[in-house]
Amino acid sequence: MLTGRLCWVPLLLALGVGSGGGSGGGGSRRRRLLAAKVNKHKPWIETSYHGVITENNDTVILDPPLVALDKDAPVPFAGEICAFKIHGQELPFEAVVLNKTSGEGRLRAKSPIDCELQKEYTFIIQAYDCGAGPRETAWKKSHKAVVHIQVKDVNEFAPAFKEPAYKAVVTEGKIYDSILQVEAVDEDCSPQYSQICNYEIVTTDVPFAIDRNGNIRNTEKLSYDKQHQYEILVTAYDCGQKPAAQDTLVQVDVKPVCKPGWQDWTKRIEYQPGSGSVPLFPSIHLETCDGAVSSIQITTELQTNYIGKGCDRETYSEKSLQKLCGASSGIIDLLPSPSAASNWTAGLLVDSSEMIFKFDGRQGAKVPDGIVPKNLTDQFTITMWMKHGPSPGVRAEKETILCNSDKTEMNRHHYALYVHNCRLVFLLRKDFDQADTFRPAEFHWKLDQICDKEWHYYVINVEFPVVTLYMDGATYEPYLVTNDWPIHPSHIAMQLTVGACWQGGEVTKPRFAQFFHGSLASLTIRPGKMESQKVISCLQACKEGLDINSLESLGQGIKYHFNPSQSVLVMEGDDIGNINRALQKVSYINSRQFPTAGVRRLKVSSKVQCFGEDVCISIPDMDAYVMVLQAMEPQITLHGTDRLWRPAAQFQSARGVTLFPDIKIVSTFAKAEAPGDLKPTAPKSAVLEEMLHNLDFCDILVLGGDLDPRQECLELNHSELHQRHLDATNSTAGYSIYGVGSMSRYEQVLRHIRYRNWRPASLESRRFRIKCSELNGRYTSNEFNLEVSLLHEVRVSDNEHVNHLIVQPPFLQSVHHPESQTSVQRSSVVPSIATVVVIISVCMLVFVVAMGVHRVRVAHQHFTQETEAAKEVEMDWDDSALTITVNPMEKHEAPGHREDETEEEVEEDISSSSSDSDASDEEEVEGGVGRGRQGQSGARQAQLEWDDSTLPY
Repeated sequence: MLTGRLCWVPLLLALGVGSGGGSGGGGSRRRRLLAAKVNKHKPWIETSYHGVITENNDTVILDPPLVALDKDAPVPFAGEICAFKIHGQELPFEAVVLNKTSGEGRLRAKSPIDCELQKEYTFIIQAYDCGAGPRETAWKKSHKAVVHIQVKDVNEFAPAFKEPAYKAVVTEGKIYDSILQVEAVDEDCSPQYSQICNYEIVTTDVPFAIDRNGNIRNTEKLSYDKQHQYEILVTAYDCGQKPAAQDTLVQVDVKPVCKPGWQDWTKRIEYQPGSGSVPLFPSIHLETCDGAVSSIQITTELQTNYIGKGCDRETYSEKSLQKLCGASSGIIDLLPSPSAASNWTAGLLVDSSEMIFKFDGRQGAKVPDGIVPKNLTDQFTITMWMKHGPSPGVRAEKETILCNSDKTEMNRHHYALYVHNCRLVFLLRKDFDQADTFRPAEFHWKLDQICDKEWHYYVINVEFPVVTLYMDGATYEPYLVTNDWPIHPSHIAMQLTVGACWQGGEVTKPRFAQFFHGSLASLTIRPGKMESQKVISCLQACKEGLDINSLESLGQGIKYHFNPSQSVLVMEGDDIGNINRALQKVSYINSRQFPTAGVRRLKVSSKVQCFGEDVCISIPDMDAYVMVLQAMEPQITLHGTDRLWRPAAQFQSARGVTLFPDIKIVSTFAKAEAPGDLKPTAPKSAVLEEMLHNLDFCDILVLGGDLDPRQECLELNHSELHQRHLDATNSTAGYSIYGVGSMSRYEQVLRHIRYRNWRPASLESRRFRIKCSELNGRYTSNEFNLEVSLLHEVRVSDNEHVNHLIVQPPFLQSVHHPESQTSVQRSSVVPSIATVVVIISVCMLVFVVAMGVHRVRVAHQHFTQETEAAKEVEMDWDDSALTITVNPMEKHEAPGHREDETEEEVEEDISSSSSDSDASDEEEVEGGVGRGRQGQSGARQAQLEWDDSTLPY
């Protein structure tokens, strides 16, 4: 600046301006004139500028840079740039001069710039020089230049979807170009950051894809049966690759193609035993897809051929079933359960749960002689359950079910039942009588069921010469009957066999032949009588089947038909609504108290007819199943008095000794407590509840050797059995009561079982055991043991005192209640107290009669004498282990009350025991304790049972 100022001196001198020349007014005018001559030019800037500023920054980058020029340079002030001025209202920019001499300036933001609020700015800018001097205001300004500033965006916002969720519905089996379009936006201002460049499906393993525009399509055909609905997550990316802050949910529902068929049914139906009739399809309806249906036929089939013998039937023994169905007596079971009395089936393969015997073509059973009479008469019946398949091998041989042939020498078959080439053949060769002519001998039936590997019930009714076959309750006449000569009588014994035929002659060694391949059960023969159709239907009836709830509520025009076993139901109608309501009423029922648990398959098939159309809709079959749940397992318990003492006279009497006078049969099952009744920390527990059901047999076994029929036996009046519809068999090994009856019936019969012994002197004790069963051994009771002993008498002379320990049993009996635990506890305490009371009472009586002196002293003396006399009395049983304990705490109780109460119990017990004794052998005792030696002896004889819980054996 100093150099510049010096340069102006020659110019001033040339103009005649001196440092001290002229007056003051002339000087000022000259200065103005000089300034005008000095600041002759305006500043110059570019006509337009383009700038860029990054948002949230204050620096503007201009192109070209902001520079102002002045031609007056290098004149001080006039050639300098002092300011840049921006024209506009509330603009967030300012321009500052960086160098006055060079004219450089800078444009900057006064406040943060937000691209999202304004992307660009345009305004006017002018440059100002410094005038003629420091105090001059006459600055000159440049022309107006246009400044255009663009705000540079920063990627500060993430994409966001317009909708939080999207939903679409597609039809199965189609490929769509676009199912729906998702759209995301970005609040950034620039195209780079505000545009969505990509979409992506976040959910993996889904049959969908998405393009850059957000269009979703399926990559494979969708199936309604496979999946009804898909839920997928989608995200978006802007062009700066910033992902969306939150994914969007896309829900795609698959709509099934309208297919004719049954709707709203479940594949599994649970059945709780005892539920009665349970609907199978309570909400089912038929979808016809607007098809014109004129009529429809529905067939519902319950498939139970793999349950038991074709379905769920009672599993009682064959004798019990025959009696339940009212069959005639005299039926002989040829395949009984293996036992000591019927051991010919012991070597056969058997399924004990159902008493099914399996024959593998290598075994047979010989029925002992005397089981079946030789002469079956002209009327008899053969019944059996059979499951048989095609005969093995190319050349089918006879497969014998039942055969009666010569035991030795010859090989004649007198009667036989066998299968040959899937034909059932019954052979009956009559013995020779007056007429030596051809007679019907072989009866053939050709039925598909013989070789279908399913269970069927066969009944052959013979009323010679007519033979009729009943299979599953239906009647079949033989398609072929062949005649043969009668068999001439001979002395050769016959052998009855099952599962094969005995070949006793025409071979080097007798053996079995013509073996059976299959399964048999309940093979019986009834000589002398045929079974009625009613009994046959009852014996093969299923206890489970299909049912219709409320037949009267079936719609108009509905026709229905059951097969005999109620395993197939056919319904037909012309109104879809009525058909729907009818099928909703179809139910499953199982009348067994303890049904066989497991699956029962169901199949529903439909046939549709349309109104004269060439093409009619087709209804697919339904496959479902009934799951029969396990029934509550009953726990059968027998309890009662397990030890008896009886005098010899009672063993010898006509009525004998009643063995089980107080036997009780109780059945319980464990029921889990409700969850609400249990504390969170309490362990799981079960409550026993009593249940009622039938029994089918009770066996009374003799332990320690069979009965000697010369001196002892078990007896039971047949009237007790018949009036309760039960039967029994008696042997030296015990007594067996059988027949389906309630537990109370069996209780009543068991209470009448008597034991007699004509020579009781040699009897020490007899032990018996009872065990009862339900459903042919499926559920069995505990083994209840009873021991009966002879009660020996002790003869006491008149001058001796009675040992009162001998009459202890009445007190034990009076408190012996095996039904409850409390009574058992009382029985362990009361006998000791009762003994003390008796001793005190006797002492008091002796005191009144004999001494008449001071009560306490005489009672003490008498007690001492009585104790010494008791030691001298010889007992007939060993009482070395007998212990009497007096509770010392009894002193603190009211003695008068306890003595009175105990004496009343003693008197009642002795009185009741005396009334039960045999009047012919014993004298009646009148009064209670204290009647003297005679009364005590009678009470002792009358007492027939007492508690031996404190006596070790």
